[in-house]
Amino acid sequence: MTIQLYAFDTPNGRKISVALEEMGLPYAVQVVDITRGDQHAPAFEAISPNRKIPAIVDPQGPGGQPISVFESGAILVYLGEKSGKFWPADARARTAVLEWLMFQMGGFGPMPGQVHHFIALPDEAQRAYGLKRFMDETRRLYGVMDRRLAAHEFFAGELSIADFAILGWVWRHPRHQVDLADFPHVQRWYQTLMARPAVQRGFAVPLRHPD
Repeated sequence: MTIQLYAFDTPNGRKISVALEEMGLPYAVQVVDITRGDQHAPAFEAISPNRKIPAIVDPQGPGGQPISVFESGAILVYLGEKSGKFWPADARARTAVLEWLMFQMGGFGPMPGQVHHFIALPDEAQRAYGLKRFMDETRRLYGVMDRRLAAHEFFAGELSIADFAILGWVWRHPRHQVDLADFPHVQRWYQTLMARPAVQRGFAVPLRHPD
């Protein structure tokens, strides 16, 4: 049965459209336009209590019963378990996936997200301190990733949901003013993933209302 994806055209939304395409799971999109306040609708809050995208509803959840899932990391784990893809059965390999998924959720998402916020402020006095702080930390995290990818093709060894999680944010590298040429191993990884047909389909899925 078709999974309903509630999302918008953001890094966290793209994580899930890419994962669904890579896993070959049937899904339909419900655009939640966060610029118009759609996330505050009571019907959406019922499935995403934090009023954030993305969220999913799977009519064929555990035990054959519907389930809703919010938070992109939780959704990726759920989909990995459901599909049996990009989510290792081996405990050691799965731990590596979880490490890099948590790295993204706790750092490489919140930090560039703050860059996106401060860089848009028109008042130079307001934005200068925050922009330097979060740009520096974002670049530090790119360095962590670059060192990891110098010795590994993908973050957890094999391609996994951790890569899809991180990809959503590296996709926005122009917005947080990072030149991937400064991080050649991240650049290699990024180009490899973006060349995958399923990833391209995931980024092509319309996650905005037509103008």
